[in-house]
Amino acid sequence: MPSSTDYKRFADTARTEADVATLDNVRDRCLRSEKAWLALAHRSEKSEKGRSGGEPQVPAEHAGEPQAAALFIPA
Repeated sequence: MPSSTDYKRFADTARTEADVATLDNVRDRCLRSEKAWLALAHRSEKSEKGRSGGEPQVPAEHAGEPQAAALFIPA
């Protein structure tokens, strides 16, 4: 899975392509691509920060109880 650094590199490539594009539609496509890559980089950074925090801590009085996600029963 690509990291946020990879996504930023893809965004830089898209920006470079937009800067050299001679056709408006190509430039616009590259700028949209850059925006999408930057959004993915931002989401990836948030995920990386969340993962670095470790597993969520469950208070001792609730240890062993099922978590909310485990209680979901599809209809």
